[in-house]
Amino acid sequence: MTLLTADDVLNKKFQATKFREGYEQDEVDEFLDEVVEAMRQLEAENADLKAKLEAANRRVAELGRGGGPIQEPVAPAAPVVQSPSMAMPADGDTPVAASGMLELAQRLHDEHVANGKAEGDRIIAEARNTGEQIVREAEDQRNRTLAQLEKERSGLEHKIDELRRFENDYRTRLKSYLQNLLSNVEDSADQSVPTL
Repeated sequence: MTLLTADDVLNKKFQATKFREGYEQDEVDEFLDEVVEAMRQLEAENADLKAKLEAANRRVAELGRGGGPIQEPVAPAAPVVQSPSMAMPADGDTPVAASGMLELAQRLHDEHVANGKAEGDRIIAEARNTGEQIVREAEDQRNRTLAQLEKERSGLEHKIDELRRFENDYRTRLKSYLQNLLSNVEDSADQSVPTL
């Protein structure tokens, strides 16, 4: 496993959850496990370097007492650190470094939560705008349909009125025709009856 760098921590992206607020718990836990493993490796490397330094200083002290050539004690080697926020202190300040890592992780978490909320707000705003547009289009369609139906209804009512006028006209003419026929029949009957 390669050691995490500060850029790895800063650039880590978590997948937002679909049905609840926040990030996928397992993904965050896995990343925190990687951070813990990197910190343990750095602590082990730091302890190993300290042991080597003490052994080298003892050897130098022994050589200095034995009359051999005196060498200066080896200065503590600065551990290779990717970022100041990832540095592990050499004097037992591990809780301070851990709290620094936790602060960095918390800051990253807060940034991701803020970004997630902003993205959520943007999506909600887009959905509202889309919903309002769909409602407006549906209302426009309804109004157009109602206007068309009203126009058709007016046309049908006009045709019904024409048919009623035609019916009344036809009844009047038929009645007049039948009355004329009846009058003619009565006149014919009167003329054919002999007077006594």
